[in-house]
Amino acid sequence: MNIVFVEPNFPRNQREFARALHEVGATVFAVGETPWEWLDEQLQSWVDHYYQIGSVTDVDQLRMAVEHFQSIAWIDGLEATIESHLLPAAIVREATGIPGTSVRTTWLCRDKPAMKETLRAAGVPTAASAAAHSLDDLRDFVDEHGYPVILKPRAGAGAAGTTRVDSFAELVDVAATFGATESIAIEEFVEGHEGFYDTLSVDGHIGLDFACHYYPGVLEAMRTRWVSPQYISTNRVDEAPFYQELRDLGERVNEVLGIHTAPTHMEYFVSPKGLRFSEIGARPPGVGCWDLYAAGNDIDIYRAWADAIVHHQVWHVPSRAKAAGIIALRPDRDGTITSISGWDEITAKYGESILDSHLPVGSATQPVEAGYMANAWVRMVHPDYDVLRGMLDDVGNTVRVHAG
Repeated sequence: MNIVFVEPNFPRNQREFARALHEVGATVFAVGETPWEWLDEQLQSWVDHYYQIGSVTDVDQLRMAVEHFQSIAWIDGLEATIESHLLPAAIVREATGIPGTSVRTTWLCRDKPAMKETLRAAGVPTAASAAAHSLDDLRDFVDEHGYPVILKPRAGAGAAGTTRVDSFAELVDVAATFGATESIAIEEFVEGHEGFYDTLSVDGHIGLDFACHYYPGVLEAMRTRWVSPQYISTNRVDEAPFYQELRDLGERVNEVLGIHTAPTHMEYFVSPKGLRFSEIGARPPGVGCWDLYAAGNDIDIYRAWADAIVHHQVWHVPSRAKAAGIIALRPDRDGTITSISGWDEITAKYGESILDSHLPVGSATQPVEAGYMANAWVRMVHPDYDVLRGMLDDVGNTVRVHAG
């Protein structure tokens, strides 16, 4: 099977998708922004044909690359795994007659107001939301649903550009920052525990699934320097009754949005009103989450993805042997990371449970809102979810990242 894969070189884990396609027998046609000669020998060995363009998000350039590949071989699939690449890939896919996730499905998985409107119409429980084109639209929404509300870009990824608003003065200030965009999404703020549910679907059926929990919620985690946020992939998804309810929700969301053979990343809330859908992307989760799933479940998840794309089968069975999680460690100020204290104590206590870590002494700090892997971080595994959570809490209380 001949598969075009978009951007195999950046970010770093993109190479794993090319590797997996190669290992399951696909001929890999890759489109990227990096010159071929700059790719390392290992990555080159997994790619059979390569076409460099200036931007993989430019539809015309991407279509030119794909049509070049079609001139030399029949192309069976065109795959992208980065949020900003998905819609250009879908547009080119339909324009060149390649099967796969449709433009409609891709757009619904990016445009938050349209996504939620479609799901609400199908009976999926979601927070109230709307697309706002003006301050009057925002005020009308607040008049109906009250404060607090959440404002975010219609097609943002993760918590990027997302703000909680508690008053009209804040509404005016935040709305002004969105002035360059055509419209923004406004949503009812849902109080409750926040997590995510990730799937790998084949021909409309979920072949693999995983569930994670945030501590604290994403909005607080990405806005508060003193917090050392964490998320943990649970190994109890086949045991606790709640996860069957979550699975039912995920199945319904995938069905309504028309997801057939693709990975998904779905955010959810557990509120006083019950389980509520938040949003979904037709892509893998970010910040190395798939690596945690692989470590906790003794599987090559990238190869499972490639099997789904190439063979329309998933043979991997998650072991659920371990919970796996990451904790982000924030510098005490902006500047350059000068030292990290407490790490020796943590390695002495939990060395066997530490999967890997990133302790970038000498590097410039990154903004808090840049995410879980922006500065220092530690990833750990343990057979018991509650024990692992306690370990990660201990890391957050012990390790200090000093900047100057």
